[in-house]
Amino acid sequence: MKYTQTLGIIAAVLMVVVCFLPWIYIPSLQLTITGVHGKVNGQFTFGKQILAQGFFSILLIAFFAFPKVWAKRTNIFLGFINMAWAIKNFTLFSLCRAGECPEVKPGLYITVVLAVIVLLMTLVPRLKLPAEKKA
Repeated sequence: MKYTQTLGIIAAVLMVVVCFLPWIYIPSLQLTITGVHGKVNGQFTFGKQILAQGFFSILLIAFFAFPKVWAKRTNIFLGFINMAWAIKNFTLFSLCRAGECPEVKPGLYITVVLAVIVLLMTLVPRLKLPAEKKA
């Protein structure tokens, strides 16, 4: 595909941007959790997911832009790790606790969709191969 690297870079940047959107709402505490602010109270926190998403996105963008075979292969590995991280976030954030289920906001769904897009773009890289020498 012609624009796989560009689409992958855009999706990786959007994964960081989506961390600023609401991910879940906890009705009993009247609290909205995002990928940036994950603190529920002093004893319970989801952490700052933007740190991991930002780290993976920077690596993915760098390897999308670097036109070497080893970079594209490493990017496939990073794409799978990024996908696993998004699934972990979805499972952890949407889990019911003590009989109360949080209200899942669109931001959490968008992270999983963007992780799938990034993974698909890593699987179909655009790479110019050297021409074979004719005898």
